[in-house]
Amino acid sequence: MDYNNYYFGMNIIWWAIWIILLFWIFAIPYSIPGQRRRKDSAFDILQKRYANGHITESEYLDKKRILEEELRK
Repeated sequence: MDYNNYYFGMNIIWWAIWIILLFWIFAIPYSIPGQRRRKDSAFDILQKRYANGHITESEYLDKKRILEEELRK
C-alpha cells in the first residue's frame, strides 16, 4: 500500500480543516451567548457614570472616597 500524503490516517487537507476549526473555536475573540461574565464592580460603574456625564466631578470624588474607605475596612 502506498500512503503518500497521509499523516496518521488523514491527508493534509483534513489536518488543515482541523487546525482552522480549532483556531476558530479558541482564538476568535467573540463573546459566546450564555457565557458567564464578571460583574462590574461598584468602582467600574462609578467610572462609567462619570464618563457619561451622569454625575459631576465633586460627586465622583466623594463617592470614590467612600468606596476606597469601604475597601480598606
